Amino acid sequence: MNLFTARLTGKMLSTEAFEKTIHDMQERVKRWRAIEKSPELAEYLELKKIVESSDFQERKNELVNRKYKDTEEGKKMMAYEHIVNSREYRRYQEALTDPVFQDFLKFRETPEFQKINSFKARWSDSSLRTYYRLYNSSYYKNYMTMLNSPLLTQLAVLEKEVKTPEFEKRHALWADPKRWEHSEEYKTEQRYLALANSADIKFFYESRKEKIDWAELFRPAFDDDMSSSKNWKAGFGYANPAMKDGHSRTSERQAYNNGKNTFYVEGRMDLETRNESKKALAWDEKRGFVEHVFEYTSDVMNTKEAFAQESGMFMAKVRSQGTGHHFFGLSTGKLKSPMIALYHFNGDIHQMGYVHDENNTRMVDLRGMLRSMYYVYTFRWTKHELVWYVNDMEVLRLPNRLPKEAMFFLAQSWLPMKEKGGEGKLKIQWARVYRSVD
Repeated sequence: MNLFTARLTGKMLSTEAFEKTIHDMQERVKRWRAIEKSPELAEYLELKKIVESSDFQERKNELVNRKYKDTEEGKKMMAYEHIVNSREYRRYQEALTDPVFQDFLKFRETPEFQKINSFKARWSDSSLRTYYRLYNSSYYKNYMTMLNSPLLTQLAVLEKEVKTPEFEKRHALWADPKRWEHSEEYKTEQRYLALANSADIKFFYESRKEKIDWAELFRPAFDDDMSSSKNWKAGFGYANPAMKDGHSRTSERQAYNNGKNTFYVEGRMDLETRNESKKALAWDEKRGFVEHVFEYTSDVMNTKEAFAQESGMFMAKVRSQGTGHHFFGLSTGKLKSPMIALYHFNGDIHQMGYVHDENNTRMVDLRGMLRSMYYVYTFRWTKHELVWYVNDMEVLRLPNRLPKEAMFFLAQSWLPMKEKGGEGKLKIQWARVYRSVD
């Protein structure tokens, strides 16, 4: 795979641009997680259940769309007002408070009442003339009609109900043309809408898994800015304590120097290969462990004691310079287990991939890369597959070679005997691990 072309055509982000993308995404993740635990989101979710419930929507529809005249309160109040505002009832009420008419009603109950039909009696008595006019007036007829009408009974029943505090409260609600805006349900919905349109809640839902997959799929597990040696120990981190850790091979030119060739400078960790003689224990394929004099020294470092993890996302910003082979990847500490190469310079080209035995090794050559430049190398290990990236560009995907044990970081520089020797450096600027929770 030629990454030089990918850089030129914009298919792969520059390391600077990719790191900014990582930083921006991490900030978004940080914000996403803060919102995830916020009381505002909890309130929003609770209000969402309320506002979207069928009971709430039915109530809203009733308050917004139901007409006053169709309500029980409206019907009763209109019937009540129809009676009390009628001309007949108003004249009846007037008669009840008219002193002259009340005197007439009292006179009507006396024997003298019969005299009003006598013209002679009326001629000599002005009161009889007044009572006679009242007796034959529409005023009196209206009074008698109302008095014997079922309307008064109906009015008494209605008045008894419409004057109660409970009815007045219900009637005030339905008589209000802005009843929805004045309701508690409206306040609830307005709070819900305010939260739904808030910057944080909109960001939370717009940044779901498809946009911020780290927020839901990964959690930080390890972050080393290479400012110190706290996470790194010399050696291969062998699982078997009986094995001699940190040894070289007689087929190599360098002796591993027990961490003495590893330096933490300028915010990075450097593994240096130096042209200096050293006698050390080495593995020989025919003779086993033997004392051997090497012409170079180098180092192998691991994070076994600081962290080891099964599945997740493993990232590092790495480059190398000078002569030799340089490796940064993952190991189980077992000889017959696979290793994962995030970064491997084989003396000629860069590689990434899956390292095991001769039949189960899958490496991809990364051509067109400048050794003077840092790149971010990423390895994603899920329940279903393994995926390798350089910056944001996928370079290899293996669906069926999942490691079965937790793995830790391993950094190593060496010089094969069959190749020309020389000094070199493996430079690691940072390493990060995210824990998969999918």
